[in-house]
Formats: sequence, C-alpha cells, structure tokens
Amino acid sequence: MTVPDLERYKREKKKVIVVTAYDALFARIVEQAGIEAILVGDSLGVVVQGKQNTLTVTMEDMLYHTKLVTGAAQKSLVIGDMPFMSYQAGTEEALRNAGRLLQAGAHAVKLEGGGAMLDRVEAMTRVGIPVVGHLGMTPQSINQYGGYKVQGKGKNQAKALVADAKALQEAGAVAIVLEAMPAKLACTITEQLTIPTIGIGAGPHCDGQVLVLYDLLGLFDDFVPKFVKPYAHLKADALQALRRYKEEVEQGKFPSDSESYH
Repeated sequence: MTVPDLERYKREKKKVIVVTAYDALFARIVEQAGIEAILVGDSLGVVVQGKQNTLTVTMEDMLYHTKLVTGAAQKSLVIGDMPFMSYQAGTEEALRNAGRLLQAGAHAVKLEGGGAMLDRVEAMTRVGIPVVGHLGMTPQSINQYGGYKVQGKGKNQAKALVADAKALQEAGAVAIVLEAMPAKLACTITEQLTIPTIGIGAGPHCDGQVLVLYDLLGLFDDFVPKFVKPYAHLKADALQALRRYKEEVEQGKFPSDSESYH
C-alpha cells in the first residue's frame, strides 16, 4: 500500500485495515497476516513502556521504534505518530520532526487536533510529507478532557468535529483517524469527506479501522476500552507457558536428553 492508495480505497469502498506495531518481529507478523498499513503509535508509551498515558513518549522513542518497524515491513504503509510537543510548539519544529520520521522510514505522519493544527498540516503537505489527522478523543489532550472520554456527544461539539475534519482535508490530510465518538457522527464525517476515515471506537461506518496490536491479541488488559475486541488471549497463553517452564525446571524435566548436546 502507498499513500495514494488511501483515496483509491475510499473510492472503491475497500476498507483500510490498520494495526499498530512497535518492533521488527510484530511488524513482520502483521504484514504476513495481510494487514496493509501499520501505525507506529505513541500508544507504545502505555503498552510497551508501561506509563499511564502517551504524554511521556519522546521524539527519540518514536524514531527508534519507527526504524525497527520500517526495517522489517516490506509492503505495508507505515505511519509514524508524532508524540506530544513534537509539533504543538510551532510549524518549524513540526516540519523538522515530521521530516525526521520520514527519514526513519515512515511513509506518512499522524498528528492530533483540528483547527489549531491546520498550518502544520498545510506546511507538511507543501514539502511532500503526507499527514494523517486525528480527531475525537485525542489521547495527548487527556488532561484537558479529564480522562479518556467519548467526544462529540453534544450538538455543538459534533458540528465542530465535522468542521475540523473538512478543514483537515482542505489543508491536505490524506486520511483522518476518528477516535471514541458516536457512530452516527463518524458516519456523517465519513460521508462528507473524499479522504478515508479510520475508526477506533467510532462505529462501523468509517472507511477503515485501527486497533492497538496488544489489545487485539489480548496481551494488554490493564485497561480495555469498550471498542476493543480481543481476537486472541496471548497473555493467558504466555502465563501458562511460563508457569509450565518454571515447573519443569524445578522438577528436573527440562532440559531433557532431547534438549541436550552430545
């Protein structure tokens, strides 16, 4: 998949499937499963680094993990997340950091926010940096929201989100992630755009969907949002395997003759 394919998928009513990945091994597995796009998300702050939110993720963190993923992925469209304060301070700094993500191998960058970010999106687009927008519940604004809360329930807020989506498209965004908003609102936004919407907790009417890999595989269960559907339970499998390993070593069953050199 390439950036121009995003709009083609929208025209052809073909779903854009996105999964997060943060390292080479999982990037290969995601790609082998036929997933067309990988988001190197700042969600790594929670699921990889064990933090309470994404705000502590640095530009260096994102560059490191983006290099791991892009070094392993051969066919997928890789989107690099711009971490907190890598683009909010000003257009010049935003351009520089977005460029660094592309130098690390990403094909596009993702940033959060609507109207306040339009000048960044326009500037990046002018110099050839594809931008994916992100509206609704934007995790980098968690303190402003007072937690992870659904956005766009009120009429005024819903109108503002529709306007922000149109403005992001006009500024040059190639796609927009819609997170934690009413399905009807996400449907309205999707119908009014020519670029694809990628939902996460935004209902079934978006042009594509994205999930955090560790949520999808059942590896992370500290907090499971309503919109997450685990397709496996790898944490339970891992715990069972580790306990069996511990037990067999304690009982002298491992290593056996077949695991020994002669």
